[in-house]
Amino acid sequence: MNPKTDLKLIFCLIIVGVVWGTTYLGIRVAVETMPPWYITSIRQGIAALIVLAILLYKKQLSWMGWNNFKFQLIPSLLMIVIANGFTTIAEQSLPSGLTSIMSALSPVVIFIGGIFFGIEKLSLKGFVGVLLGFLGVIFIFRDGLGDLLDPNYKTGMLFLSIAILSWSAGTVFTKKHTHKSNNITLNLLYQFSIATVVQIVLALIFSPNVDVNEWSSRSMIATLYLAIFGSVLAFFCYHYALKRVTALQVSILNYINTIIAVFLGWLLLDEVITFDFIIATLLIILGVFIINYKKSKESTYDNKLVK
Repeated sequence: MNPKTDLKLIFCLIIVGVVWGTTYLGIRVAVETMPPWYITSIRQGIAALIVLAILLYKKQLSWMGWNNFKFQLIPSLLMIVIANGFTTIAEQSLPSGLTSIMSALSPVVIFIGGIFFGIEKLSLKGFVGVLLGFLGVIFIFRDGLGDLLDPNYKTGMLFLSIAILSWSAGTVFTKKHTHKSNNITLNLLYQFSIATVVQIVLALIFSPNVDVNEWSSRSMIATLYLAIFGSVLAFFCYHYALKRVTALQVSILNYINTIIAVFLGWLLLDEVITFDFIIATLLIILGVFIINYKKSKESTYDNKLVK
């Protein structure tokens, strides 16, 4: 790996951490007036058009073949249709604190799944890092732990739990098969396109009598933001990083997302940042550091990254 590639990887990891930290807020704004499946289908449809324009400009648009198409079908259904779709549905009813706590389970599931499928090594370092990060999230939202047992949130919890499992499975699958295709942009075009078609059908089934006039400009702008930044930019960066580091190292950014989300709440919604948040931030950063730390005498830069 050369220094330019290293900087590009760091940039991609930062984008994933920051942008997906803002999408929880974007989804909450979008669902204020728009049905969930319309949000997701419009989001992925716009994303597909943007990626199509990029491929046409680069003259890289092509048929990828049935074998590669099947590989793109699985992450599209798992990570975009189910994970993104069900998270959007869940955010209609779940408070942000509970959503963050539940979403923080993703690195835990990916760690376990990665070990099971042979893409992660069982290590004390990995376990401690994941545990510290998760404890950090719990520490931030410990006052909301009682919401886990609130019967009013049962449906939202079910959708979010499925979304987390689906996202984790999609991440593990993508990491396991990431070597089979090098054109991330072309892969995303097919993933977004597949998701758009499926989600439009679901939108028509579950919201057949939608009144577009009821959609606020605020919700539509949020959906546009989700399409450009949450889908095109963040998904490209996520897949780029996933080719170069472990699934666990990328998934641990879920903890950073929580810090970003709480910070935005303070910046935009006048929410108070407490001493608990500072302690939790330190725990999360320590967890991320432990997972990514390697002694220089034990390895060179090249073997710090998963080949």
